[in-house]
Amino acid sequence: MKKALCLILALLMVFTMFGCGKKKETEGEVFHIYAWNEEFKGFFEKYFAEKNGDDYYVNGAKVVWTIVPSDNGAYQDALDEALLNQENAKPEDKVDMFLAESDYIVKYTHSSATQDVTKIGVTDFSNTYKYTVEAASDENGVVKGVSFQCCPAAVIYRRSIAKDLFGTDDPAEVQARLDSWEKFDEVAAQAKAKGYYMTASYAETYRTFSNNTSGPWVDANNNLVIDAAIQTWMDQSEKYVKEGYTLTEGVWDAGKTDQMFADGKTFTFFGPAWYYNFCMTNAQDAEKGCYGDWAICQGPQAYFWGGTWLLAATGSDNNKAVADTMNAFINNEEIAEKLIRNEGQFTNNQVVNNKIAQDPSFGNNFLGGQNDTALYVELAKNIKFQNQTNYDQLCNEGLQTQFVQYLKGTITKDEAMTNFYKYINEKYPNVVTPQ
Repeated sequence: MKKALCLILALLMVFTMFGCGKKKETEGEVFHIYAWNEEFKGFFEKYFAEKNGDDYYVNGAKVVWTIVPSDNGAYQDALDEALLNQENAKPEDKVDMFLAESDYIVKYTHSSATQDVTKIGVTDFSNTYKYTVEAASDENGVVKGVSFQCCPAAVIYRRSIAKDLFGTDDPAEVQARLDSWEKFDEVAAQAKAKGYYMTASYAETYRTFSNNTSGPWVDANNNLVIDAAIQTWMDQSEKYVKEGYTLTEGVWDAGKTDQMFADGKTFTFFGPAWYYNFCMTNAQDAEKGCYGDWAICQGPQAYFWGGTWLLAATGSDNNKAVADTMNAFINNEEIAEKLIRNEGQFTNNQVVNNKIAQDPSFGNNFLGGQNDTALYVELAKNIKFQNQTNYDQLCNEGLQTQFVQYLKGTITKDEAMTNFYKYINEKYPNVVTPQ
């Protein structure tokens, strides 16, 4: 009896260790996602989530969005507060997944607020662009999320104005005339002589320069640094405003976007695929727009702008929903192809991008039938994710906001820079600014 009892107890221990004694991980009833706009939300609902009535679900969990505009850091403030309260939050209030941009992604990937996605089932990055994985990784190479898009950027130009200036609107011919900043300046003067603006915003070219800096905004000793590339942009914007080559409108101002209408007089705009799909609605207006009167070329300098990363929040009770979403938007080729063909996106799936790039029947109607994917495949090879810091969003936005006051003539250049430093001191007391 004693031997039998020992055998039974031993079997029970084994059964407990490998069988019903293992606690099953449960998923939450709410899949809570934080974002700053509805771009990804639209793709998510259209191509991935399951719809039931007015609601959307992933693996049975109801999807709830918290969307806070990113202006002046408002989105980060709201997200930071939610993540700070994550441990004690009600299940429905816990952050499961949140979106981040390149300007501040390292703030979250290099913190305990995000978790290793390889441990929740996201392990195949073979089709993604290397920089998108690097951007979503911490200093030890632990991957905290994925991006559903790749964002090489280009010069977006009006075909009709190109014909007036050059006698041709062919992208290769236009690129030959815009392949350096010296040539860009020459064309700006030529455009002005014919009654056109080269750009519609003093900050239109900003990202081209800020994406090609030699060092970060804040150095290892917490000193704010105005990089030579940023200084070059400041000089260019000053010259362009003075010469009448551009307007003193912000990149998102109505005065700039009105130039996208058919009666606009602006030759070039700068941005990636998401820009003309998400931000050039005036150009696509049925009555006042100029749909099809556009094309793209690289321009004077290779760069990328933005991108949306999906990050996995530590403490999520919906890890499977998070992982399934991430895997779908980097490895589901059907979804990736729909994002290109239906939404004009450039995806984070190289296999699908290369397929579309080589498709002779594919063309973007907004761009007059040009295969923009083919160009972006080439431009994506030049993308480098470097010199990123936690401070980038507000440094980039703050400088432009203060410097334009000088360009408008309301304050001196020294006053503009003093105001910029004061702004940075208020937002980041630990950063040392020039005296």
